Amino acid sequence: MHIELDPPNGVTGFGFGMPVEELKEAAAALGPITVTDEGPPSKWRHMKIYTQLDQFDILFSSEDGKTLTSLDIARPYEDDADVTVTWRGIDVFRTPARELMERIEAQGYRVDHRERFNPLVPGLSFGLDWNPRDDIPFDGDIDEDDDAMPVYLRGIFVAPAVYYDEVLAEIAAMGL
Repeated sequence: MHIELDPPNGVTGFGFGMPVEELKEAAAALGPITVTDEGPPSKWRHMKIYTQLDQFDILFSSEDGKTLTSLDIARPYEDDADVTVTWRGIDVFRTPARELMERIEAQGYRVDHRERFNPLVPGLSFGLDWNPRDDIPFDGDIDEDDDAMPVYLRGIFVAPAVYYDEVLAEIAAMGL
């Protein structure tokens, strides 16, 4: 399976703004789904459609309860999985994270590193999940090197273009 990340439009087969009924049907075509928090959304609760596949997971979110507004794609469970997730031809889960961020910046986007394990890419509205996971090798000795980080991303969050711009504006307004 190949998934191309295409912000601000969405990803292969799943466009932002897609009605939730179509979203559920398309997600179910990939594998079994679990739907949570259906009904009227609130600031802290919104509909999620979780698809756990044999090789990886996708979590679709509908913050308005009507359309696809964002999604999270988890790193495939195995390095040799038959799943490729790319952005502009770059494999986001098989390219070392530091190199991926350099390549994103080389394309003219800023990577915000305020959150060590979750860098943000405003404009693209990527959230890079760099949190440690047992099966991801580290680029240093975690016990001796405080800057040791996993070599690869654990997951990627994708949303419409202004998503992180709004989040970063809220953070700036709070003086953080």
